[in-house]
Amino acid sequence: MMAKKALGKTAKKPSIKKALTKARKGKAAKVKPTPKRAKADAKAASGALPQMTPAQIEEAFRRFQAANLEPKTELKYVNPFTLLVAVVLSAQATDAGVNKATPALFALADTPEKMAALGEDRIRELVKTIGLYRTKAKNVAALSQILVEQHGGQVPRSREALEALPGVGRKTANVVLNTAFGEETFAVDTHIFRVGNRTGMATGKNPFEVEQKLEKVVPGPYRRHAHHWLILHGRYTCVARKPLCERCIIADLCQWPGKTVL
Repeated sequence: MMAKKALGKTAKKPSIKKALTKARKGKAAKVKPTPKRAKADAKAASGALPQMTPAQIEEAFRRFQAANLEPKTELKYVNPFTLLVAVVLSAQATDAGVNKATPALFALADTPEKMAALGEDRIRELVKTIGLYRTKAKNVAALSQILVEQHGGQVPRSREALEALPGVGRKTANVVLNTAFGEETFAVDTHIFRVGNRTGMATGKNPFEVEQKLEKVVPGPYRRHAHHWLILHGRYTCVARKPLCERCIIADLCQWPGKTVL
């Protein structure tokens, strides 16, 4: 009995190395033809795929951690305020696009006081390469003024106070709480919604359902970085149109029927 238990313990470690090696070689899995992928994705999008088991979820995060010990946001920022502004600007835009505009903006205004003094017109001129820049410039100017007047020039550390700011919704608040303050929050964007449903890690019909499911299933040791591991996985591996299952480190754990594990 003890020998069997010992074997069980040693059997877990090679699974990480094997999964990472297969993924690096592009031999983790093979995607099925387009019609079968489309059918599988339709089922996933409705939250109808089987849920991963707790053991599978823990193994998935063990692999994410082994591949990337401390994942970071790809948005460029220098303090909680500039992070907040960058996240507000990133709505329906790419991080890369935001990062092209923010260096000049933050060089002039890296505090709420400076941003409020800069004014909406100047902000708009500096972020005009970003989609929806007029509305976003208005929101950045307004939230900066509110931070000065109501929060002593500091970014609040509560979701309620953050969501009361112009241009800040639940997702943005969760990103700021997690990235700036180390809170164990799950900001469900299109990438994480897709990954949660496609893999079966956290199925749900809308982002809030997926967020609530993640709250329940992500093991304690991995909660701090879970948001970034999942968003990076969705951005670079579990992409929307044709996921790169051949490079996926959790392909054998994933519940998506649109691929064949090799």
